Amino acid sequence: MQLRHERVRIETARHEIEATLQLPQEGFRSRLTDFLNAHGDDFLALTDAEVTWLDGARDPERHAYLALASRHVVLVVELSPAPAPSA
Repeated sequence: MQLRHERVRIETARHEIEATLQLPQEGFRSRLTDFLNAHGDDFLALTDAEVTWLDGARDPERHAYLALASRHVVLVVELSPAPAPSA
């Protein structure tokens, strides 16, 4: 399956996360809304993630990989296509 890399901003009740999400290039679940609805109780695999605490209690953190329980997602904004990772 060919994938596209989409840069997104995700908000949870306590965090704002800017990261790269892999979506199918085309077909079923290629739209972000379809992809999220299909992952109801699953985890979203995010790469190149920056996590900011909304209450400012901690400094922002960067992570190469982050698994986010999709049930915690409150808001998702597509920012732009992310550059494809180099091999």
